[in-house]
Amino acid sequence: MAELKGAKRIDFQTEPAKYRHWKLRADGESAELIMDIDENAGLFEGYQLKLNSYDLGVDIELADALQRLRFEHPAVKVVVLKSGKDKVFCAGANIRMLAGSAHSHKVNFCKFTNETRNGMEDSSQHSGQKFLCAVRGTAAGGGYELALACDKIILADDGNSSVSLPEIPLLAVLPGTGGLTRVTDKRKVRRDLSDAFCTTEEGVKGKRAVQWRLVDRVATNSKFDGELQAMCAELAATVKKPVGAKGIALTPLNRQIAADTITYSTVRVDIDRAGRRATVTILGPDNAPPDDASGLHALGDQFWPLRLARDLDDAILELRLNELEMGTLVFKSQGDAGRVLAFDAFLAGLPEDWLAREIHNYWKRVLKRIDVTSRSLVATVEPGSCFAGTLAEIVFACDRSFMFQGTRKGDNRGPAVVMLSEQNFGAYPMSNGLTRLQTRFLGEPESVDAAHKMEGKTLDAAACEDLGLVTTAFDEIDWDDEVRIFLEERASFSADGLTGMEANLRFPGPETMETKIFGRLTAWQNWIFQRPNAVGADGALKRYGTGLKAEFDKTRV
Repeated sequence: MAELKGAKRIDFQTEPAKYRHWKLRADGESAELIMDIDENAGLFEGYQLKLNSYDLGVDIELADALQRLRFEHPAVKVVVLKSGKDKVFCAGANIRMLAGSAHSHKVNFCKFTNETRNGMEDSSQHSGQKFLCAVRGTAAGGGYELALACDKIILADDGNSSVSLPEIPLLAVLPGTGGLTRVTDKRKVRRDLSDAFCTTEEGVKGKRAVQWRLVDRVATNSKFDGELQAMCAELAATVKKPVGAKGIALTPLNRQIAADTITYSTVRVDIDRAGRRATVTILGPDNAPPDDASGLHALGDQFWPLRLARDLDDAILELRLNELEMGTLVFKSQGDAGRVLAFDAFLAGLPEDWLAREIHNYWKRVLKRIDVTSRSLVATVEPGSCFAGTLAEIVFACDRSFMFQGTRKGDNRGPAVVMLSEQNFGAYPMSNGLTRLQTRFLGEPESVDAAHKMEGKTLDAAACEDLGLVTTAFDEIDWDDEVRIFLEERASFSADGLTGMEANLRFPGPETMETKIFGRLTAWQNWIFQRPNAVGADGALKRYGTGLKAEFDKTRV
């Protein structure tokens, strides 16, 4: 938890009626997301969110709004992101919040914010909802990073409006939500100009911002609204949407939180504080999938794969932010593997249905959230498990996986099995652009081909071990002791060392903008956030706004 006053459990569930910082207005093919932050509604005590600066609570609302745009407003083609305040777009992450937060909160805050920004880009690429950022006033730091996540940026040419990434000269930290990477890789700003831009406190205005490719267009105040409408029309023309698509309501989760358990309709989390681990048990479907697309739309957010995605997403965030000492997450499942494959086949059979597509896209994002969660990830595949198809991706996302060989005495369930579906071979790419099986078998593509030939088949422990789909298989004699020894050993290691090792090992292969953001950027920011130059008593974050200059250790490390 954060060290700020009023620290409390962080809840990631909200809805538009509860928003304090955003206004969401959807009208046919267009929508507006208006950032109008209540400066007195910070997540913790001890700071005010002045100048449209934000904290995690602001981003939780933004993430919710983006989900609702996908599921509740599927007809929207263009989302205009703008400020509800005069003369300022967004001043970025709140400095007082950063200065007073625990290191763990700062890092998890940046990670969630990155995931939200990446979600905007994913929506643009895969959901046909483009984002246009209208910047009037200053867009500094995280404010400009929010603009960078959009497809296009228009900047007012009024002598006041500017874009900047002033973290290095002002705060001694990095733009923590992908700013450096998006400037160079997405907007393809020249390296030397990027250097000049990121070391200039006042930022860049007007035509120079267009010349440096920091924005796409500038307009005087008298022409701003007209240019904005023209850019909306241009973006909308690039998008095809199903005619007459009607959204579904995202209703509140069925969730109960107790001292050591979190229970959802499809997920149960059991917390072992002494062992420093949490067991996440996924419950398979009770029924077969509906007969057709109309049945899917009638079920709405109660359709099992969507309900599970929402539950699992919330559970991962709960553990990340509210259970910091749970160093190991153990994934289990219970249910009928064949029925899970039936749901995979049902969704794969609706390639033109917008809701089926959005459920698939959501699963892709949830699995990526698991990938970048800084905990040891372990899967145990036991009798009664249903790790099949989409759910098998969780096994492949884990750092280690153990499979029970044979059956337990007195247990009438059959042997543990894993089943593969079409979804395991391209539907859910990781941040590196590869599937989890391609990443797993980076140096042996023939192993991916061998696994592909087993699609739809029931694979027992021996077959999974031979195919390399699990780490190790144990019989009943060894299972309890071997799994216990592994978990106890894991808990004895340095949390910092494990975090660094796991993050390095999870993303072999090609480097992409996402892997740079979650790997290179996060690693550097994680380190810089602990350095005295930033957070020491005389550091930039502590002295910001006091009138005193920071005192820097000039040693290069």
